Amino acid sequence: MKRWSLIGILLIAALTLVVGPNAARPIAAQAPAAKPFGLPFAQPSGPNTWYLGQGYGNTIGSYFQRDTTYRAGQGLHFGLDFAAPCGTPVVAIGAGSVAKVDAREHGALPHNLMLQLDAGYAALYGHLLERSKLSVGDRVTKGQVVGVSGDSFGTCHSAPHLHLEIRSPNYLTAYNPITLIDADWDSLALVGAYQRGFERDLEDPRRWQYPDDQPETKFGGPLLNNYRLPWPPDWYRRR
Repeated sequence: MKRWSLIGILLIAALTLVVGPNAARPIAAQAPAAKPFGLPFAQPSGPNTWYLGQGYGNTIGSYFQRDTTYRAGQGLHFGLDFAAPCGTPVVAIGAGSVAKVDAREHGALPHNLMLQLDAGYAALYGHLLERSKLSVGDRVTKGQVVGVSGDSFGTCHSAPHLHLEIRSPNYLTAYNPITLIDADWDSLALVGAYQRGFERDLEDPRRWQYPDDQPETKFGGPLLNNYRLPWPPDWYRRR
């Protein structure tokens, strides 16, 4: 027994010299980077609260309006639309400060709010029902109420929703909020008009077909989805 024990020790020592002392240690799986932001509502999603309406990116709706409403955003829907009854409180997705209130250059009427977030991004809240009670320079904390949702048509029955964008600090680039907001997006994408999905380029049919795989928006850049063989085709919206 002693002789075999000695042989075992010598073999282990030899292996250590050949492959190194860490060879037998398992390689730890790399944890995914944490998403820094929360949802813009304190209430959970539901039929009487809010649900995901239109996604970010190469949506069918933005494709059909690529030369008009979404031309400045490269033909993309450069935010998320959350359907919600008028007057639903909306909250800060992260800590930061108020940068703009009702800035005309950002549209999203009747009222909008821009936050500069401590994590290095800006957040635009669009189609608010009323002017935010916050002022430029005010500090906000994550989850703090910053306004109430409205309707882009101002009727509270045509299209009541919150439009949320996450931009670079200089406002020139919009990012996919799904990649930055910590939420159960798989479940949120199962309901509502969001199921209509994304415009398809039949020459590259798998490109930009998933909620978390959408391009950045460079405001003022060229159209990204002026396809030769689109689906649905342009004639489809005229039916």
